[in-house]
Amino acid sequence: LPDCPNVRVIRISAGIWKFIPKEQIYDVLPELSENMIKFIRKHNLQYDLFHGHYVDAGIVALNVAKVFSKPSFFTSHSLGAWKRHQVGGDSEEMDKIFNFNHRIAEELRIFQSVSALAITSLEEKNKIEKLYSFRPPKVEFIPPGVDIDTFRTLKKDEKETEVNLPKQYIFVVGRLAKVKGHDLLLPAFLKVLEKFPKIHLVIGGGSKNPDDEEKEVLSKIKNFVKENRISENVHLIGGIVHENLPPYYRQAKLFILSAKYEPFGMTALEAMACETPVVISKFAGIQENLNSGKDCLKMNPFETEKYADSICKLLESEPLSQKLAEMGNETVQNNFSWKAIALNSINFYLRFLN
Repeated sequence: LPDCPNVRVIRISAGIWKFIPKEQIYDVLPELSENMIKFIRKHNLQYDLFHGHYVDAGIVALNVAKVFSKPSFFTSHSLGAWKRHQVGGDSEEMDKIFNFNHRIAEELRIFQSVSALAITSLEEKNKIEKLYSFRPPKVEFIPPGVDIDTFRTLKKDEKETEVNLPKQYIFVVGRLAKVKGHDLLLPAFLKVLEKFPKIHLVIGGGSKNPDDEEKEVLSKIKNFVKENRISENVHLIGGIVHENLPPYYRQAKLFILSAKYEPFGMTALEAMACETPVVISKFAGIQENLNSGKDCLKMNPFETEKYADSICKLLESEPLSQKLAEMGNETVQNNFSWKAIALNSINFYLRFLN
């Protein structure tokens, strides 16, 4: 990695050269594990531990750690059983799409097998106990970190990057997926327009080769916009390269995390690091570590009126907006920088290795 001489990323091949949706990736994991084991042996590499992130890497971490008699650690970032509960719908149809049954069984096996579990929210621990009927014996809260050198306020005399958007806009960015709550955001925004007819909503996100779910979400957004005649106020700008996001955050009046289900909510922290006030769904894991009215505003995205009221509070009160922006930035600097999370991770390994 640039500027990190002691860190490298090794790509291990497996499967045929084509995109595999994460719901169908399980068949290729044994080959990935075997190829990783061969690579480690060939180069005589010595590792103290193996840490898997998300269910697929968790499976591989268990396989490889067992061969080398090393401890394994796991961070789920997302729980299949929790996601299934939030997505709803016909269970058989949803399982065909998301492969929930297989995923949940693998997650439980990982929870039962690893040396220790790192969770990204306290609610995650509760959900594991409730939805998997398993109480992890060794658990520690370690959230993802924010690159505060990239996501930051402007330096003195630094010129802002033009984003070619309206001056007064609310920003939302993320995958175009059902759990992201665009269908709940739009009715709330319609209410906001009654008070603030000149405000705009900018929706970032989308892929070059969208799957059926993304196409459906995008179609519903466009239909809602057309039916309610708000095309002049809603802007679908597509995917944004991650490192290009800061100016979009900085120039927004506020940022919204509108999820029905969100294991963490990194985009909210990135916005806060850019000193932009945020409105956050109470179903996002990150909300546990924030204080509504102090460094953010929390809302239930299913309560349209209250959702809209939260947005309007920030639009009509510059002092409140400024306070949340400043305190939000301070929260990220103190608790969620890469340095802070790295120190937490090292202590986590040392504690459970010993």
